[in-house]
Amino acid sequence: MPVQLTPEPSFKDTLAASARPLAGMWVCSGSPLVAEICAGAGLDWLLIDAEHSPNGLEGILAQLQAVHGYPVTAVVRPPANDTVLIKQYLDLGVQSLLIPMVHTADDAAAAVSAANYPPRGVRGVGSALARSARWNRIPGYLANASETITVIVQIESREAVDNVAKIVAVDGIDAVFIGPSDLAASMGVLGQQEHPDVVAAVEHCIKVAKAAGKPVGVNAFAEATARRYLAAGVDFILVGADVALLARGSEALAASYLPAAGPGPATSY
Repeated sequence: MPVQLTPEPSFKDTLAASARPLAGMWVCSGSPLVAEICAGAGLDWLLIDAEHSPNGLEGILAQLQAVHGYPVTAVVRPPANDTVLIKQYLDLGVQSLLIPMVHTADDAAAAVSAANYPPRGVRGVGSALARSARWNRIPGYLANASETITVIVQIESREAVDNVAKIVAVDGIDAVFIGPSDLAASMGVLGQQEHPDVVAAVEHCIKVAKAAGKPVGVNAFAEATARRYLAAGVDFILVGADVALLARGSEALAASYLPAAGPGPATSY
């Protein structure tokens, strides 16, 4: 007899069960070993990134397997809001998606459609072949798949800020996540995530999402910034990245043993 399995909680389940904001970090190295190390750190969630990181399908699969069994929720960001990519990610067993560059309500609706089977959406049916249903070892997977999937859309442009009320109103959007870096670029202040106009835009999106009853998150590596957005009411936050921790930590190690040279320590965001 094959083993009968049940899906793990997705990110919307973790959010609903938590009485406090959830803290997480990026996993950008593409390494299952590093992902497993991060999974045991005690954080609430990990974002495995494929937009700006060397992560293909096989690499994402290996990282999902590496973090499985740890008390942490894996969220995966595809490189684009693409129906085919989303189908492949879901079939790999990704349950929580962070969709980048969602500028309009139509973009948000497309993400929801890609993540759901007909008649609600357009996701292709391949559960018997896929890890998502554990090769049909999860009873009733097709009928209940939408309950196991979290769709988070990323607000990271001036256009998205203008449309945020319409975006959060899209049925099937489980949460929104604000990316201050690309938002700053779209507002003409590239690299200035602390610019007053960027901060005001982020805080506006937080208020709109909260008023709509949608969980809202943000990226904030600087602790003072993270604390400010936590005080503003965010429900989840990213406060670091594996590659950034390695870069800054190795630089600090070099600075401890080598003569000072160069412009000084770099920063992460």
